[in-house]
Amino acid sequence: MIFSSDDKSCIPVRPVKAAIHPALSCIVRFLSFTNIKTKMKNENSLRSTVNMIKGDDTAPGTDSDNIQDEGTEVDKMDMWRMGKQQQLRRNFRFFSIFGFITVLMATWEAQLSGSIFGLINGGTAGLIWTYIGTFAGLMCAIISMAEMASMAPTTGGQYHWVSEFSPPSAQKFLSYLVGWVCVLGWQTGSVLVSFVIASQVQGLAILNYPDTYQPERWHLTPITIAILTACMTFNTLFYRHLPLLETLALVLHITGFFGILIPLWVMGARPASSREVFFTFTDGGGWGNTGLSCLVGMLSPVFGFLGADSATHMSEELRNASKTLPRAMIITMVLNGTLGFVMLVTFCMILGGFGDGLDDILSTATTQPFIQVFYEVVQNKSGATFMTCIIILTEACGVINNIATSSRQLWAFARDKGVPFSGWFAVVQSKNNLPVNSLIFTYVFAVSVSFISIGSSIAFNVITSLGVAALLSSYIISVGCMTVKRIRGETLLPSHFKLGKMGLPLNLFSFLFLVLSFVMSFFPPTPQPAAEAMNWTVVVYGAVILFSLVYYAIRGRHVYAGPVSYVRKSV
Repeated sequence: MIFSSDDKSCIPVRPVKAAIHPALSCIVRFLSFTNIKTKMKNENSLRSTVNMIKGDDTAPGTDSDNIQDEGTEVDKMDMWRMGKQQQLRRNFRFFSIFGFITVLMATWEAQLSGSIFGLINGGTAGLIWTYIGTFAGLMCAIISMAEMASMAPTTGGQYHWVSEFSPPSAQKFLSYLVGWVCVLGWQTGSVLVSFVIASQVQGLAILNYPDTYQPERWHLTPITIAILTACMTFNTLFYRHLPLLETLALVLHITGFFGILIPLWVMGARPASSREVFFTFTDGGGWGNTGLSCLVGMLSPVFGFLGADSATHMSEELRNASKTLPRAMIITMVLNGTLGFVMLVTFCMILGGFGDGLDDILSTATTQPFIQVFYEVVQNKSGATFMTCIIILTEACGVINNIATSSRQLWAFARDKGVPFSGWFAVVQSKNNLPVNSLIFTYVFAVSVSFISIGSSIAFNVITSLGVAALLSSYIISVGCMTVKRIRGETLLPSHFKLGKMGLPLNLFSFLFLVLSFVMSFFPPTPQPAAEAMNWTVVVYGAVILFSLVYYAIRGRHVYAGPVSYVRKSV
């Protein structure tokens, strides 16, 4: 018998009288944690079991038959084991969720738009080699999280994994803390990327109308709001078409890569020596140590690899999530890592061809060095504009995905009563099965933050830069919990994707790399910077953590039990 941990109701599992259909083998593996050596008669027998599960009312939320029927039997068993009701539609399949992650990360686009920080600290050589190191470190981290996602495919993601996998004495507090930093990290992401896009739009205006357009910083705010509004529309009115949009965006992401790469290869200036590009390190930040300067500049490639965990926050909208999630996460990292490396090396080689004119490129009036490089390469404003628009469109699709991820993360945490006004945030609209209130908050928060840039660029930069540190800290704690579990030799949940004997080395390496990246995310671009150039992220990050701890002490600890309290255990 399989018993619920709370009501001790049992669900009979009948023995098999005939051969098991191959499609049921994955379900049998998932049921192995009950230590019951039984087999199932056929798919109809399993469906009858699932129907009994659907009738269980111990988890919050409500079910509807049409939503339940969209998932596989394994999805239903996963949701039952985790004590959650199916409230969202499982619209996504492998290619649509693969496109979702790939476009949200936008790695090769990020290497062009965000490379200036790494070029100052490390130069072309530093940027290339830190990219390789960052790819190796974050690849191990994503593989580690892919295994956890296969074990527990839930919208909660990291804070749920911490609740299940951390030592019992720390489960509640650590899960609560990770939930807050995940919400913080994702909520700031959409406004940051939208502001980056707005800066690129303004850069195109400067390029095409240098004599008539006078740029002002406040111009970026209405452009940012317009981008956010358009992306919010896709997340609400056109939500049913998001899987199709993700597939089309994936096509644009890949074809756009070649649409930019080929002109750069054919028409770009050739450097005097490739050795100079790959082995000439610079300390443009003035740190007095080239190695430290390169570590400070590693934030550029790190930014391009964050976001692969976004798929986990859409897992309750993904069919066959426990099997599809790890595949999509790992393949995305391989594809984006490869495209990003090719584009980065190409970009650095072209920059090496400018020689003494590199300073003029970095200080371009467009404020976007890659736009100036496009123009210098093709010697045509229309061509440079077209190439830039490819990046703008793919990044805009990434904002759509970021809003979706942010709202789902907030909704999941509210479902477990982790934030103030949880009852309001946890509402799912019955008409379209969307967490509309969480979507509204995500949009309003992003728009509100965009207004801050008018009054204070320092405050705006601090808030939007929180995302990197927040997400890295959630990775650190979740991977760290799995590492401790393996060191102690504790039994892991069964899953489709298993690391086996390589699990502990991969967990350890990724944990150490994540800690290094987390520390470097708080460094300013130069030592002893002026107030406007200082990296104030650590101050605001600390303030948010302090607020969450105060709320936990006053109310959170009384209402937040953690996802593990809903998990059904075997006896």
